[in-house]
Amino acid sequence: MVFVLGPLIEPTIKLTNLCVYMPLVRLDKVSLNFGTHVVLDNVDFVLKKGSRIGLLGRNGVGKTTLMKVIAGSVDPDGGERWLRSGVEITWLEQSLPNADEQTVYEMVAGGLSEIGMLLKEYHKLTINFDKSKVDQLEEVQSQIEARDGWSISQKVDSVITQLELPANKLMSELSGGWRKRVALARALVREPECLLLDEPTNHLDIPTIEWLEKQLKEYQGALLLVTHDREFLQNVVNGIVELDRGNIYQFDGSFERFLRFREEQMAAEETANKLFDKKLAEEEVWIRKGIKARRTRNEGRVRSLQAMRESRKNRRESQGKAKFKANVSEDSGKIVAELVDVSHSFERKTIINNFSTTILRGDRIGIVGENGAGKSTLIKILLNKLNPDEGRVKLGTKMDVAYFDQLREHLDMEKNLVDNVSDGGDFIEINGKSKHVISYLSEFLFTPDRIRTPAKALSGGEQNRAILAKVFSKPANILVLDEPTNDLDIETLELLEDILIKFEGTILLVSHDRKFMDNVVTSLMVFEGDGKINEYVGGYSDWSTKGGKLQNVRESTKKTSAARSKNLSEENQSKNKGPNGQSRKDSKELNRILVRIEQLEEEKARLEKILAGSDFYDDTEENKEKIIQEFSNNKRDLEIVYGHWEQLEASEGE
Repeated sequence: MVFVLGPLIEPTIKLTNLCVYMPLVRLDKVSLNFGTHVVLDNVDFVLKKGSRIGLLGRNGVGKTTLMKVIAGSVDPDGGERWLRSGVEITWLEQSLPNADEQTVYEMVAGGLSEIGMLLKEYHKLTINFDKSKVDQLEEVQSQIEARDGWSISQKVDSVITQLELPANKLMSELSGGWRKRVALARALVREPECLLLDEPTNHLDIPTIEWLEKQLKEYQGALLLVTHDREFLQNVVNGIVELDRGNIYQFDGSFERFLRFREEQMAAEETANKLFDKKLAEEEVWIRKGIKARRTRNEGRVRSLQAMRESRKNRRESQGKAKFKANVSEDSGKIVAELVDVSHSFERKTIINNFSTTILRGDRIGIVGENGAGKSTLIKILLNKLNPDEGRVKLGTKMDVAYFDQLREHLDMEKNLVDNVSDGGDFIEINGKSKHVISYLSEFLFTPDRIRTPAKALSGGEQNRAILAKVFSKPANILVLDEPTNDLDIETLELLEDILIKFEGTILLVSHDRKFMDNVVTSLMVFEGDGKINEYVGGYSDWSTKGGKLQNVRESTKKTSAARSKNLSEENQSKNKGPNGQSRKDSKELNRILVRIEQLEEEKARLEKILAGSDFYDDTEENKEKIIQEFSNNKRDLEIVYGHWEQLEASEGE
C-alpha cells in the first residue's frame, strides 16, 4: 500500500506495519466548503480497528470539522460517509460539557444508554437514602443484576477514581478543567469501537496524561485524536493524518518519523513549485514576444501555457509561519529572587514547606507538580503578589516581568486585538523600533478581519496567540509562563520554543507539555507532596529517567484510602453472613454506610485540592467561605458516618 504526502510530488514510499483490521469508518471523495474557504477537497479517508491516528494541521484548517464529518454530526457537500453496521463512535469535543445540575457520576454513567440510566437512579437512591424507598432501590438493583450491570458500574467507578473526580459534585459547581475530566471519563467508560478525541490533554496534569497514554495504548478500537502535545503523540499513535489546504495526507509510523519525512516533503514541494513558476514565467515571455512570434507560435504550446496558468491559479499556498520575537529589556540584576525558609499553607494544608532557593539571571526553571499542588502559588510568591506565611523573600533589581496567565485574564474578551495589545494605538515599540500594530499582529498569523474581532469570538488557539502577542509586546528580562502551549498548533509551539531558547533573560515555566519543558528549561522545581519542593538539574525526561514520578505522591494517598476501604469491605462482608450464609437484616445499612464513606472521602480529597490551589486566594470572599464551610461539613459528616459504622460493627459482634 502506498500513501502520498504532498500535492506535487509522488514518492513511492512503501509503508510497513499497516493495520490489517477491518475498516470501521470511511470517507469517499468527500468535499466541504465554508463559503470560499475549502475545508475538504474531494478527500478519501479510512479509519481501521487497531489504528491510533494523530490528526495534525494548523489552527483553523478544519481538524474539528473533519472529526464532525467522521462522527456524522456534519454532512459534507459532496461524497459519501460509510460506517460499518453496529459500530459506535464516541467523540470527545474540545468544548466543555454543560455546567448543569447533574452529578459527576450521573454525567459519566449517562453515556451508557439504558444501563447508564439504571446506574444513575441507583446512585441517586443510595446518596439520598430514604427508608421509604427501599423497595424502589431493590427493584433497581434487580434490574441492574439482570443486565450484568455491576461490571459496568465497576468501570464507571474505576474511571472516576483514576481521574480523581468528585462523584457526587454537581457539574454546575465544577471549573472548566474538571468538566473536561468528566467529559473524558464519559468518553472512556463507553469503550466504543471508534473514539475521537479533540485536545484531550488540555487542563490535565502530567500524571493524568501518562495514565491516559497507557489507556489509549491498550485501546483495541480505532482512535483518532487531535493534540498539540508531541510527547503524547509519540507515545500513543501509530499513524499520522495531516489536513493541509483541504487535502488529507496519511503516513504510517510514529510522529517523529512523520516529522522527518514531512520536512523532506515540504522542501521537495517548494523546489517543485519554484521550477513550475520559472517555467511559467518563461512561457509568459514567449507568448508576449511580438507579432512574429504570435504568428508562428505552436498552438499546442499555447494550450499548455493556458493549462499552466489554470494550475497556478488553483494552487493553494501554504499558510505563512508565525515569526514573532520577544521584546527584550536590559539585563536584570544577577540575583532575581531569593527564598529563605518559605512556608505557606491554608486550612492546615501545607502547600510549601520550608523551601529555600536562589534564582539567578539566565536561569530556565520548569515548575512541576500535580494540579492543585501549589505551582501558581509559588509563582505568585516569586512575583511578590502573595506574601508567604513564613520565611523571607528577597527580589532582585531591574526586573521587567512578562507574565503569561493560563486563565487568559490578560485579555479583555469584549475588546478586539488592537485594543488588547496596543490599547487602541496604531503603533507599538518592539526592541527599540516602532511597528504598526496590524503588522505586528500579522506576525502572529492574525488576518485583518480577525484582528478586529472581539477576543471572545476567537478560538482557543487564537486567544493563546493573542496573549503571546500582548506578553511579547512589553520589554522584559523575566518571562513567567503558566501553561502557554494549550491550543497552539505544533508549528507555532515550535517557534515559541525557539524564541525561549534564544531569550537571554530568566524563564519560569509551568507546563504539562513534557517535550516543551525538555526543550526549554535547564532545571526543575518539583512539588513532591506535603509541601516538599526539590530542585533537579535537567529537563522533565532527565528527572523521569532517574526515577522521578509525580504519580508516586498521588498513589501513596490512594493506597491509604484504598486499604481503608478494603478493610471496611472485607470486615463488612464477613459480618454480613450468618451461620447459614444468609445476610443479616442490617447488611443493607452497612453497605449503604460503606458507600457513603467512600463518597465523603472522595469529596474530602477534592476540597483539599481546592484549598491547596493558588486560584483559591484570588476568589471572592463569599466563594472562599463557601468552600471552607463545605470542608467543615465534610469533616463533621465523616466523623458521624464512621461513628455509625462502628456502632453497627459493635452490634454485629454482640
